[in-house]
Amino acid sequence: MTRLLIAAMLAALIGAPAQAQTATDAPADDAAAQAAPAADAAGEDDDDDDDDAPAAAASTVQHHDFGPSGIMARSNREDLAPMTLSSGKPVAEAEYSLQSGGFYRVKIVSDGTQELALSGGDFFRAVWINEVVINDIEIRPLGVHSIEFDDAGEAEISFIAIMPGRYTLSIPGSSGESQQAVFNIR
Repeated sequence: MTRLLIAAMLAALIGAPAQAQTATDAPADDAAAQAAPAADAAGEDDDDDDDDAPAAAASTVQHHDFGPSGIMARSNREDLAPMTLSSGKPVAEAEYSLQSGGFYRVKIVSDGTQELALSGGDFFRAVWINEVVINDIEIRPLGVHSIEFDDAGEAEISFIAIMPGRYTLSIPGSSGESQQAVFNIR
């Protein structure tokens, strides 16, 4: 009898989140109502306090509809203000505010006045880099730590923000606040 009760509870817990993801028209209470007859058929008593567990699990499941292209769809992509690498000029105009799960593109433009780089291992570990485009050459790296410009040029990075927090891309060796770009991922 105990094994039947445990099996019925596991079936209800495992089945409720899957039903909540696939049945977009059915409210979460329907998933709990469907799970309850299976538990009653197993001979469950009314004194069990775990009755609310399937309903709570079903209501916390979030289903995002990004369409057929998924998270990298054009409707989810946002172009950020470009960053500038130039001697004596600020890297970014203002802090960037990003949403975790958002798909972003940012251009980095260097005028060649000085050999400059942007470094930020913490930022690059908090995002998933889709690609880096330099002179129409697309690079899909496993990881990035910094980008350095020896001459004038432009690079574009597309990425998905993952880990919430405050991250910076800064010019190595500089200490001024204008010599960094700040990204707030929420």
